[in-house]
Amino acid sequence: MALYAAAAVLSAFLLFLVQPMAGKALLPQFGGTSAVWSVCLLFFQCLLVAGYWYSHRLVEGLSGKRQAVVHAGLLAASAALLLSAAELQPPPSPRFPTVAILLRLALMAGLPFFALSATTPLVQAWYSRRYGAQLPYRLFAVSNAGSLAGLASYPFLIEPNFGLGTQKALWAAGFVVFAVLCGVAAFRGADREGSPAGGSVEAEGRPTRRRKVIWLLLAAVGSALLMTVTNLLTKDVAPVPLLWVLPLSLYLLSFILCFAPGPWYHHRVFSRLSTFGWFALAYGLAYSGSGMNLAVLGALLCGGLFVCCMYCHGELALLKPAPAHLTSFYLMVSLGGALGGAFVALASPHLFRDYYEFPLVLAVGAALGFHVGERNLAALVRLFLTLFLVGYVSHVVFLGGRRVVWASRNFYGPLKVIESGSGRDHMLTLLNGTISHGSQFTEASLRRRATTYYGPRSGGALAIRYPTEGGKRVGLVGLGPGTMAAYGRKGDYYRFYEINPLVIRAAREKFTYLADCEAEVEIVEGDARLSMQREPDQHFDVLILDAFSGDSIPAHLLTREAFRIYYRHLKPGGILAVHISNRYLNLAPLLTKTAAETGRASRTIISPGDPAEGTHRATWVLITEDNGRLEAPAFQANAVKIEPPGRLRVWTDDYSNLLAVLR
Repeated sequence: MALYAAAAVLSAFLLFLVQPMAGKALLPQFGGTSAVWSVCLLFFQCLLVAGYWYSHRLVEGLSGKRQAVVHAGLLAASAALLLSAAELQPPPSPRFPTVAILLRLALMAGLPFFALSATTPLVQAWYSRRYGAQLPYRLFAVSNAGSLAGLASYPFLIEPNFGLGTQKALWAAGFVVFAVLCGVAAFRGADREGSPAGGSVEAEGRPTRRRKVIWLLLAAVGSALLMTVTNLLTKDVAPVPLLWVLPLSLYLLSFILCFAPGPWYHHRVFSRLSTFGWFALAYGLAYSGSGMNLAVLGALLCGGLFVCCMYCHGELALLKPAPAHLTSFYLMVSLGGALGGAFVALASPHLFRDYYEFPLVLAVGAALGFHVGERNLAALVRLFLTLFLVGYVSHVVFLGGRRVVWASRNFYGPLKVIESGSGRDHMLTLLNGTISHGSQFTEASLRRRATTYYGPRSGGALAIRYPTEGGKRVGLVGLGPGTMAAYGRKGDYYRFYEINPLVIRAAREKFTYLADCEAEVEIVEGDARLSMQREPDQHFDVLILDAFSGDSIPAHLLTREAFRIYYRHLKPGGILAVHISNRYLNLAPLLTKTAAETGRASRTIISPGDPAEGTHRATWVLITEDNGRLEAPAFQANAVKIEPPGRLRVWTDDYSNLLAVLR
């Protein structure tokens, strides 16, 4: 038992350790968007299906000795690939980022992950063959415990202490150890050719098609819930491993509890608790863009996710077949997980103009729960209430009385332009989900006025406007509606960097900031950091960094390596102005320390909002090597002194710590 358990635990540990590691490595190459993690999850789910199919065919079609030989060959090839020095790195594709991410992942970890993914069902089949009547499903719970350990260790132990290069080397060493263990387990049971535990296939009877469909749907709902909740969390905070790991850990914990021996899952209890789970998820969706306390929002979303996954996976455990059919069971479960992930990551951006998949998954999950549970009057009432709440929340979140004049969606999320007010107060606003990216008055006399976070007293505006003489070269990371172009004058040059082609389209077609700008305007499509890394020095007087996706921070734009690129493009004495208005993260101490590390001065400027002018309260940090420039009276009115904690570490491409900057 110990050998099989060790192989299962180590394989699961490595399987789920490589996922946040690969996602973190890919984030800087694809704009730091949370969609990177969704595609990573989809890739690993699809490989899990391939691994389970491989194990199913191996067990069904080959003798024990041949299974051992074939799998040992796969393990040897995977280990050889990991230990080779060659690393194929196709360039990222801005037009087809999903395809580019999938290709990069296949080259980075495809074959080793495939070998690991086949381990759980194979080890259980070998264990069942060797020990006869002892049921092997406990190994599934044990392997999920290994998965949870791998996930939890990454943000709290591995990421803070090791760079990506060291992480990859340690993971490769762990895989070699696993390959040896798994090979020994395979050959130990190769001489046992009897039927798996529980009798012959004929005696047990094959699972019906209906039961297989239910397996698939229960797994698909759990997987889709995982991805939608993760999308919501990372969209509004930051696409970092910590926020990937928390929902996925709860998802795995539900598998552990449901498949472990003991009374962890009770059908009647969780069939009722699941109603509150659907309610919690709907409530979290309703208030995700309202500024709700992060701890409360996280508790609602993660608590609801855990309860609903307990129900889905608990029903799976109750419906599991005899060990004779365990590889078929795992194949359908993995296929359901991949289909749920594909629906969220691939289909939804093309089918829906907003995050409609979230309430749709809630409705399907509630209906499926009614189908597999008791179909009495009380259950019907719970289903009706759940569907009514989901429908009401969807109406409030996605319509809410707003007049939508344009909407579209792509890899980077949903965008829409809404109108509000009338007469002189009539405005157009660009929204990403529920978060505003900027507004513009449509009245001819007001439409050149800078609004929202970019008013005349904001840090970004002050950096551009003072000193006032001469033409200026201004770089801007993040376009939005083009609001900052309102400060452009004849003789100025404004160079915008924008990764999302839909934002460029909206700024050009629905807003007039760019068309009205007197300065020369150029837009560079693509990730700002990668674009500037390839460009010659631009000699900017001011470089504006405003690359937020809602309240989400692309961490790769705030690292030491990124700032070296920014400094290279600034003139001597130029200003780097970073917009950090955020409900959940306090980035001012981090930026202050990053500036001090290179001997540069910084000022944090918090400007008040004015509803009459259409401006909001805004927080900016200005960084320059010319301390005298920041001493000018214009920069002192709303300046705030920031003293970063001594233990705070500057972020790098290898290190970022979200916990250190949470409010």
